[in-house]
Amino acid sequence: QVQLVESGGGLVQAGGSLRLSCAASGLTFSNYAMGWFRQAPGKEREFVASISKSGGTTYYADSVKGRFTVSRDNAKNTNYLQMNSLKPEDTAVYYCAASPLIMSRVTEVYKYWGQGTQVTVSS
Repeated sequence: QVQLVESGGGLVQAGGSLRLSCAASGLTFSNYAMGWFRQAPGKEREFVASISKSGGTTYYADSVKGRFTVSRDNAKNTNYLQMNSLKPEDTAVYYCAASPLIMSRVTEVYKYWGQGTQVTVSS
């Protein structure tokens, strides 16, 4: 049974930082590209960042480029999202997802999803 479990969310002031983790089990982690998405209340789920299977290639939404960094540790079956200079508009539930194919900003490419972790940024 594949599980993706996000952690590290919470309440932070604008300008602060958080690091999200996504622990994977039940799959060969290094065979999956990983993505991070977020969904704010009343809005559609949107792409945040993705990372290739090896970790050598990353891709970011324009809204987070330069502030967020995605990484992975294949030995620990864990994917990370370091979020710096947080803004109130970053408030959302953050989801990690695993794709057996390619890294992508398209949700349909991802086969497995976590349950999400809430990030709230106060002004």
